Amino acid sequence: MPDLLTETDAARLIGMSVSFLRAARFRGVLGNRTPPPPHLKLGRTVRYDRRDLEAWIAARRVDPAARHRAPETASAA
Repeated sequence: MPDLLTETDAARLIGMSVSFLRAARFRGVLGNRTPPPPHLKLGRTVRYDRRDLEAWIAARRVDPAARHRAPETASAA
């Protein structure tokens, strides 16, 4: 059974505001803006699955050291 969170609890978990969640749901994926996390619409109620939010957060992880690593080249055979 999924652990479903309210907008308020979801916002607290991801460190964003409820208004961000609402606006992101409304506009969807737009250009280079942060896309909204997946959500469930149950009638008029919106819920967020904790696992979806954790995956959404993990997908936005930035590793600054990765930018400075030289790309690996294929070795000639």
